[in-house]
Amino acid sequence: MSTRGTPALLTLRRVLLDLVFPPRCISCHHPGEWFCSECRSHVHHIAPPICRRCGQPLSDGTCAQCRRMPLHLDGLRAVAFFEDPLRQIIHRFKYESRPELGRSLACLLDEYLIENPLPVDVIVPVPLHPQRERARGFNQSLILARELASRKNLPLWYNVIERCRLTQPQVDLNLPARFENVRGAFQVVGDVQERRILLVDDVCTTGATLDACGLALKESGACSVWGLALARGR
Repeated sequence: MSTRGTPALLTLRRVLLDLVFPPRCISCHHPGEWFCSECRSHVHHIAPPICRRCGQPLSDGTCAQCRRMPLHLDGLRAVAFFEDPLRQIIHRFKYESRPELGRSLACLLDEYLIENPLPVDVIVPVPLHPQRERARGFNQSLILARELASRKNLPLWYNVIERCRLTQPQVDLNLPARFENVRGAFQVVGDVQERRILLVDDVCTTGATLDACGLALKESGACSVWGLALARGR
């Protein structure tokens, strides 16, 4: 039997521990909060100009990659580069059963949307395959999406799309293979007709996973689909 527990149980355990051991910044260990304002100030935010489609830093217009192979998403955006100190807290959140860190991370998503509004009316997390979710104990994208939906007062639709095929880890693959690896890996199981959807994920590298989700949602009638991630590589 798994000892990881549900996200709610993990959070309760952490809250109880916090009463005895108050939060300390994951990066600098200063007491008071999980991601202190000083360390947040060192996050390498992605600022314009960017590719209007994939969001990569670019002097103007659309990047060569998007001209050769346009995304099915209406646009893909990321808050910052996948570098410390943000990389450090994402790793702890994702791989060390620390769902309570999702609140601090979702704050970065919220701040990004305040400065860069997107035309969306419902929030959807990128799903994990059930086997991977059981192994990890939670879906990190769902935790981020739930917190963001609460902050934005938008509906959270966490069960309209599912990962129907267990895929090879993307980290081992080159760019074309990443897109091929997730092709057809998602299916829509809810009504998304005419909805403007914001897909939320923690990290994007090529955007292949978000794009595969976007294609499935659009083929099922979504009006538009934007992707938003906490971080991406340079």
